[in-house]
Amino acid sequence: MTSRTLVEKTLRFQDPPRIPRQLWVLPWAENHYPSQVRDLKTRYPDDLVTAPAHYTEPLRTRGRRYQAGVYVDEWGCVFHNTQDGIIGIACEPALSSWEDLANFQAPETTLHVDQKEVNAFCRQTDCFVLAGTLIRPFERLQFIRTMEQAMIDLAEQPPELFELLRIIHDHYLKEVEVWAQTDVDAIVIMDDWGIQNSLMVSPVLFRRHFKPMYADYAEIARRYDKFVFMHSDGHIVDIIEDLIEAGINALNSQIFCMGIQNLGNRFRGRLTFWGEIDRQHILPRGTPDSVDEAVLEVFEAFYEHGGVIAQCEFGPGAKPENVFQVFESWNLRRLP
Repeated sequence: MTSRTLVEKTLRFQDPPRIPRQLWVLPWAENHYPSQVRDLKTRYPDDLVTAPAHYTEPLRTRGRRYQAGVYVDEWGCVFHNTQDGIIGIACEPALSSWEDLANFQAPETTLHVDQKEVNAFCRQTDCFVLAGTLIRPFERLQFIRTMEQAMIDLAEQPPELFELLRIIHDHYLKEVEVWAQTDVDAIVIMDDWGIQNSLMVSPVLFRRHFKPMYADYAEIARRYDKFVFMHSDGHIVDIIEDLIEAGINALNSQIFCMGIQNLGNRFRGRLTFWGEIDRQHILPRGTPDSVDEAVLEVFEAFYEHGGVIAQCEFGPGAKPENVFQVFESWNLRRLP
């Protein structure tokens, strides 16, 4: 069975022969532990990969996304990176005044995907392929206005805010359409909605303004027979039901801060949990035994003829030996 079929069976709850796996390697880990990263990739090859974002013309960016200094992305959003290997924070607004909204434009270059190159990549792998772009309306609003101002905008709700959200959403609709026309297996949404113990905004605000956007993206994906994956950090349990209703198939989230058993009781068999193992405590400070216990807890809470992907992030502070142990534990897991 190919990795692609393995992941599809997992997403459809069709009794895959093993748990599919995916290692997320942040540039920080490659900078600090290059030999361990190479060993991990050799011993535990990914079943899910991301298609390279090939474009027919270069994106208009400045600086390096994961390099210390100033990075300007294709939307003109300015990030200040304080250290190598980690993307920084958008500290300078790309749109500082609503008076400039009439001249604000989304980047057309991101719609010029080289579909032949993307399709060639998909043909050359047996892995399940994720789109090489991230759809992120909530985070994009923060990048454009800065996080602080975006929260003020969402509280005050001036008419200009909704015009900006329309610009963002219209662009992402086109971007999803372009990628859905390639041979990738899934599109990917990435919006961090939570802090440690709650959402950043009310569930009502999410449902009114952003859930319909996600539903639109998922509808396009379904039209082209694609799955929808999503990542969101923080405590987001209050909107997981909404994400399922919007059409999300697989969710990567910080399950350990939300209560794994609670999540399993509510959503097992209805959503594929795309990782993770706790990055806050277990990966940086845990022991091999605590890693094994964490993997078992995730498996017992979420596995229902599928519905689990063994994803783990190797990022700042994580011990290489604990990341190895995560995949070794999953590798030894026997399915019912």
